[in-house]
Amino acid sequence: MVEKKCCPLCHQVGENVPNIAVRHLVLEDLIKKVIDKENYYVCINENCNVVYYSSNNKNTFYEKHVKVPVWFKKRANPKYICYCNDVTEEQIIDAVLNNDAKNMKDIIRLTGAMKNGQCELNNPLGKCCSPVILETLKKALDSK
Repeated sequence: MVEKKCCPLCHQVGENVPNIAVRHLVLEDLIKKVIDKENYYVCINENCNVVYYSSNNKNTFYEKHVKVPVWFKKRANPKYICYCNDVTEEQIIDAVLNNDAKNMKDIIRLTGAMKNGQCELNNPLGKCCSPVILETLKKALDSK
């Protein structure tokens, strides 16, 4: 069973994230603060500027401590959906609205998303971006 741990700032329950993602995405001078055997969580509250925190709450990394804008945070610019190929939410929506994309295959062909899968390292959640791409695709199709 996965432990549920709350963000030290906003107190919302975060999602477990692989240690390797935290280590890869925090700024170089903070990598040494990422403890190998520690569990880390990502705060998914769009209004909270905490990105990662440790299970013991001794290590907290904020948006300014992370190398990339975190797509689900309100201040993210650009809003990357596929971090491995730098594909943004805007590009996916454009593929639907202006290039007639209808499915995941079209999105991959038109944007290059998911062609260089290293999601565990590049995605702030440390997992595959395909569910978020599908969600963005559906939202764009529904708005047509």
